[in-house]
Amino acid sequence: MTDRTLRQMGRDRFPTDPRRATVLGEIHARPFPLITLPRAVITIAFMTQDGGLKDRATLGELSRRQGVPPPSADARTHSLVFGRGRLRWESHTEFSTYTWDGPTPERFGNQVEGHPFGAEFTPPGPMIAGVHLEIRPKDEDTEKGLAIFDKTSLCYSEMEGGLAFAATDFRQDSDGLTRMLILSNGLTQARAGALAMRLVDLEVYRTLALLGLPLAQDIAPTVQGLEEHLVHITNEMKGGAEESRELLQELTLAAAEVEAAAARVLYRFGASRAYDDIVRERLSAVGEQPVPGSESWNAFLQRRMAPAMRTCLSIDRRLAVLSEKLSRAADLLRTRIDVELEHQNRDLLTSMDKRARLQLRLQQTVEGLSVAAIAYYVVGLFGYVAKAVEAEGFPVSATILTAAFVPIALVGVWSVVHRIRTSHRD
Repeated sequence: MTDRTLRQMGRDRFPTDPRRATVLGEIHARPFPLITLPRAVITIAFMTQDGGLKDRATLGELSRRQGVPPPSADARTHSLVFGRGRLRWESHTEFSTYTWDGPTPERFGNQVEGHPFGAEFTPPGPMIAGVHLEIRPKDEDTEKGLAIFDKTSLCYSEMEGGLAFAATDFRQDSDGLTRMLILSNGLTQARAGALAMRLVDLEVYRTLALLGLPLAQDIAPTVQGLEEHLVHITNEMKGGAEESRELLQELTLAAAEVEAAAARVLYRFGASRAYDDIVRERLSAVGEQPVPGSESWNAFLQRRMAPAMRTCLSIDRRLAVLSEKLSRAADLLRTRIDVELEHQNRDLLTSMDKRARLQLRLQQTVEGLSVAAIAYYVVGLFGYVAKAVEAEGFPVSATILTAAFVPIALVGVWSVVHRIRTSHRD
């Protein structure tokens, strides 16, 4: 049996999970390009606002212009030749990137020609980040390109174990792109492509990570106001039941505001933490080593990004703590109101018990009177019988018979009423 037959039998014998192709394909979905020096790389990231419809419209127009098929509706990457370079599109969770690599200009810092991002390019959404990166061999002439960077924010480090030196000032040129320069000291095509894309990712994900800062600054006054309101409510938690119910309503409204604020920042702060982790990972992957006399990329980014990320983390924690404190205060007020209601119910039951005893005494009084009244009527009826018997010649007078019957009537009526009351009590 040949190896081909065995492989075919394996494919036929084992059922395949429908997700397997997607999972395996994801590993190879975004390979690093092979870059031949010198090369210019321009990457622009756009926020996705309509589920990628504008992205596909832009890609469809670019593809038709170049005479190639547009990407499929479920594609997450697409590549095509554009001019003397290649354009690559990648779709991410909330943004998409367009990366073009092509020939470098004569000198670093000059305008790059031949890219697709000209007047005919239709942006699929608002631009969030952009990078103009060039990879050139390291020599005296290319090192002159470092002079265009702002010396106050210049970052210059050794990377890839000494095979490259990378510089940037994290400032934007006239096109709004962050300038970066890689000086190769023996990079292969694969390592040059990997280093370039990792440095591009640094700028894109750095920008996305800092999107949480404006939101944190915007919501900070609201959080502070809610904290002060909570202090006011806890200081007022000394009144009676009516005041407690009013305070509980205030606490409920404050808790609703806190949850609304937490829901508002939940995704953005979570995304900022994830992007910050990616920035740290990219910094670790490039193998940066500081160059004496120059600031490193890692030191610069940490000094600028760490305070912003701590601000986001602080607001996130304050919201969580505020929600917990509001919940505890509400529980305390509910317990207090429940205790007060139990006291009221106890007093009500005591009052009802007294009222029931009074009703019982009244009932017993009424029952005594009713025995006398019923006996009176029974004796009256018996009097008619006694008179009739006397008229027939009975030797005892009707008055004596009636008088003798009075105790019997009282005992009999009392006995009947007592039996009825006893059966009701049972």
